[in-house]
Amino acid sequence: MAYVRTVKTASGARAVQIVHSSRRGSRDIEHIGSAHDDAALEALKAVARQRLAVGQPELDFGPDFAALQAGSGAGGGPLAITSSRMGYLWDALGHAYQLLGFEEAAGGDEVFRSLVLARIVEPTSKLDSLRVVEEAGFDPPAYATLKRRLPAFAKESWRQKLAAACARTADLGPASLVLYDVSTLYFDTDAGDGFREPGFSKERRLEPQITIGLLTDASGFPLMVNAFEGNRGETTTMLPTIRAFMDAHQLADVTVVADAGMISAANQQAIEAAGLSFILGARIPDVPYVVQAWRHEHPDEQIPDGHIFTQPWPAGPKDQRRDQIIYYQYRADRARRTLHGIDEQVAKAEQAVAGKTAVKRNRFIQLTGATKSVNRTLEAKARALAGLKGYVTNLPDVTAEFVIDAYHRLFHIEKSFRMSKHDLRARPIYHHKRESIDAHLTVVFAALAVSRWIEQTTGWSIKKFVRTTRRYRTINIQAGEHTLTAVDPLPDDLRDALTRIHDRGAH
Repeated sequence: MAYVRTVKTASGARAVQIVHSSRRGSRDIEHIGSAHDDAALEALKAVARQRLAVGQPELDFGPDFAALQAGSGAGGGPLAITSSRMGYLWDALGHAYQLLGFEEAAGGDEVFRSLVLARIVEPTSKLDSLRVVEEAGFDPPAYATLKRRLPAFAKESWRQKLAAACARTADLGPASLVLYDVSTLYFDTDAGDGFREPGFSKERRLEPQITIGLLTDASGFPLMVNAFEGNRGETTTMLPTIRAFMDAHQLADVTVVADAGMISAANQQAIEAAGLSFILGARIPDVPYVVQAWRHEHPDEQIPDGHIFTQPWPAGPKDQRRDQIIYYQYRADRARRTLHGIDEQVAKAEQAVAGKTAVKRNRFIQLTGATKSVNRTLEAKARALAGLKGYVTNLPDVTAEFVIDAYHRLFHIEKSFRMSKHDLRARPIYHHKRESIDAHLTVVFAALAVSRWIEQTTGWSIKKFVRTTRRYRTINIQAGEHTLTAVDPLPDDLRDALTRIHDRGAH
């Protein structure tokens, strides 16, 4: 026969043993382990009972059968799991949420916090996000409570508090670089309603849409998001967003960085009138004078790769603006790609002019009445401009390298848009009213901020971080009257990433 016993050790611990005895009086003792508290003792007893149960017949209904059915581990049965949580993932996201100041900005609203974290874990509808919270191992709010709270999340004051928390995290000061860009989100509907309207679509779609203006710091960390009518011109969205941000945070000046496509002549004048500094992509309609002069002086030379031409643009007596400088940079790789595209378009234009293919949209085809020809003048100008990129600024005493590097930071805001559209699925598919759309965008904005913070802290993409971390759960197990906590062992790289996250709160 065999039985489990508990004995005290010399160190004061309690050892759990399995005693195997025979009728002849011989005994064999199997040591299971030593415990220093009641919970560990119960766990060791459960392990011992499970070892004893190995090999027992299926129909052995002993005195512990009732306890076995209850799943307490008695009689060798499995221990009951009372809870299983995505502890590592949820705690890390919640830690970032708190450090960003969102806990305070949202007034400790647990519904908003749950929606933000759930959108990072698994972007889905508001109703289905309750399932995500529950699968993460936490108590979701009631759907009725969620619907009741949504109007509060749609308020401009709510989003301003979040934007203020983001501004404090970004540590903005005078003349800080801010990046601005726009994107569009379409809706599965046929009719516009004054807000959702057909317009120029980034995705070349015809459905009604809204226009989203996103303002970030130089690293792509979000500072403010605004929604505009879908038929509103992109260039008219930038100044209202920047002015609202500056007014909210009492900033006298910021340096706006934006692509050439965002800047109309009127927009640039409005930026100047607002007293803002800027670094903008510059359109190059003709070969700049400084480039022509260089080629005249070096007729047999190719422009060196990376060469920068500087063209001062001082303000005239009647110009209501600061002095500006335009930089033109030549890149050999950019020239190679552009010339390859020109060769392809010209070849297609020649085929169309010869009547071998249909006339399609091609900038090198020139139509004069019914006569078709290849526009060689335009081709020559395009080849002369190949490889050149323009940058204009009204900042004094800055280097060309600073200006060009600042402009190239626009890829950060493009990454933020990709994250919000794909990783966070920002398109408000299930929303039709302006209030619901605004509430949805507020949740997405907060989720984007948490995601970018996680990425900047760990060096991992948010997709990799969520996919990896969600596999490691924290499990509570009932052993007798005690609850034990078990965790999956973490790989070293994930442990290091989580350490970096939690260390940020310690400083």
